[in-house]
Amino acid sequence: MPAAYLFACSNGEYMDEAAKSLKRHFFKEKAMKLSARNQLKGKIVEVTKGATTSHVRIEIGPGVVVTASITNEAVADLSLQKGDAAWAVIKASDVMIGK
Repeated sequence: MPAAYLFACSNGEYMDEAAKSLKRHFFKEKAMKLSARNQLKGKIVEVTKGATTSHVRIEIGPGVVVTASITNEAVADLSLQKGDAAWAVIKASDVMIGK
């Protein structure tokens, strides 16, 4: 599976596109690879904001949807919107199944 690339600041903060462009120009910002092997590319089909967290639904195949619960701040920082291309990155030590 191909690696996903994310642009990040060295201090862990996110910047808008204009600031990222300036930083890349002056500081040669590089893309970062992720160690998580389960990287599922898809399209955001829904973003539902709650009081502190949002549910982001990503369709990774016809009728196959993965839902992530992330902070509202992360949704804003990443400018996530319905219709955007996105990656669902899954890094877990356990997978539980119930019936």
